[in-house]
Amino acid sequence: MSIKAIITCGYMGSGSSAVTDLMAEYEQCINDHADFEFVFLHCPNGVFDLEDKLLIGNNAVRSDEAIRSFRHTMKQLFDKKYWWVGHYKAVVGSEFMTVTDRFIDRIIQYRFSGYWYYHENADAKMIFRLCLQKPLRIMFGKFYRFRKITKYNDQLYMSYIQPDDYYRAAREYIKDVFKLMAKDGDYVILDQLLLPFNLFRMDHYFHHNAYAIVVSRDPRDMYILNKYAWSKKDLSVPYPLDVNLFCKYYRDLRNMEKSADSKQILRIYFEDLIYQYDSTVARIEKHLNFTSTQHTHQFTRFNPERSFKNTQLFRDAKYEKEVSVIEKELYEYLYDFPYIVNNKVEDTIN
Repeated sequence: MSIKAIITCGYMGSGSSAVTDLMAEYEQCINDHADFEFVFLHCPNGVFDLEDKLLIGNNAVRSDEAIRSFRHTMKQLFDKKYWWVGHYKAVVGSEFMTVTDRFIDRIIQYRFSGYWYYHENADAKMIFRLCLQKPLRIMFGKFYRFRKITKYNDQLYMSYIQPDDYYRAAREYIKDVFKLMAKDGDYVILDQLLLPFNLFRMDHYFHHNAYAIVVSRDPRDMYILNKYAWSKKDLSVPYPLDVNLFCKYYRDLRNMEKSADSKQILRIYFEDLIYQYDSTVARIEKHLNFTSTQHTHQFTRFNPERSFKNTQLFRDAKYEKEVSVIEKELYEYLYDFPYIVNNKVEDTIN
């Protein structure tokens, strides 16, 4: 069975979870962890960082650190039960580290005894062992050669892997992860597995076994929601709360995004799912090669009538000054609403 992934992503608070919920209404779509964000590709020391270190920033010994840092981070994601992006042992599967080590074995080309300065960077255990060894060196150093104390004693891990070989191994790794999660379904829904900023990598890592849906949102509502609703509930996203700084930050954020023209990427607005529900659902179904008959649990997870309350909040007169700044500075990102409503922040839903 060929497992495929539906990847939803956005721009921090832009509403990608609405698509995640919508997709969970279709038969054969697995979404056991609705609010979970899968970060193992793009997190620090994740798969993409490993790619950059091995294929761009590599040198005679750098691959040893790259591989070790990658495995250490994957082990943290696997083990840490109360880290909200972690606990892969339960969320992904108990074999996650097994398939991770299989991937690592594929990309390591050389293992041999040795060390470099990364191995000599002392930690608490090393310092303790060095302190114990020092008087012994003084007393018996002339008669006995003491083993050098390093952070790692399990050889060097070296890789000068070529791009095609790296991507081939990474694709196999990702497919293995999909299989762990798929159970009896044909599709797994993975929120934030990719971000808009690394979609340019998509064709390297997925060969027709993944579809990305990128969700944008009117920055006026994003700003108002974050400052006056989410931050009050300790649910804020990392955007500045000063409107001028927000505008500069948001523009730089969007400008940072590299061009990605893969046919496996669909871009929509969050508001499209509410104000143009039928046509937008049809676009998504076409993108995924779904049919409307597969939409067997419509409105059980995403109901546009409820989410409607989370739109056009910026029209409240008390936000007029801040909204006017956003309309001037971020005009090209505004949504063209088909009609005007006057929703209130206090009536929004999570």
